[in-house]
Amino acid sequence: MANVRKLSQFPLPHLTNTNYENWSIHMKALLGSQDIWDIVERGYEEAREGDTLTVQQREVLRDKRKKDKKALYFIYQVVDELTFEKIAVATTSKKVWEILQNAYKRIEKVKKIRLQTLRGEFEALQIKESESISDFFTRVLTIVNQLRRNGETLDDKWVVKKILRFLDHKFDYVVVAIEESKDLDTMTVDELMDSLQDHEQRILKRRQEPLE
Repeated sequence: MANVRKLSQFPLPHLTNTNYENWSIHMKALLGSQDIWDIVERGYEEAREGDTLTVQQREVLRDKRKKDKKALYFIYQVVDELTFEKIAVATTSKKVWEILQNAYKRIEKVKKIRLQTLRGEFEALQIKESESISDFFTRVLTIVNQLRRNGETLDDKWVVKKILRFLDHKFDYVVVAIEESKDLDTMTVDELMDSLQDHEQRILKRRQEPLE
């Protein structure tokens, strides 16, 4: 129990809806360091009613029960209340682990399907003929934020380059100017939007000027 108290002083890997794969790797390492991963992975058999156990068998069984409770203690520490309700009915750490594995693998599968859909929507983006830069960026960033919430890692550099590819011919001049005068590796999405909105305002102003 001293080891448990010592480990409880350090941050434990808490399980969320988006980190099951990484969480399980951390937990396997943690439980393995306490010599209790085997009991979670393989489980153990309880004595059946009427079984007569030797002193040695009773000692082995007592040790396995102790390890199982220790494993349960660690798992209980790293799940939220809603998840705890799902696993509280399980009586062994092996059963708890299986419940979590099945539940979160389904979540991962749904997330992967969602990511594929969002990636397709993102690649199909194109500014509309009468669409403003502000409205276009709203559409782009809505999908970008959904991708990020589903676990996709997207930096501004990648998003900026994609947005430049989604623009139509009336922005060709400003795209070339941005690519030649700006460092796309450090340009933020907000900076790109400001540059495109400035160009958009100049286009609108020219259209509104009366012909002489």
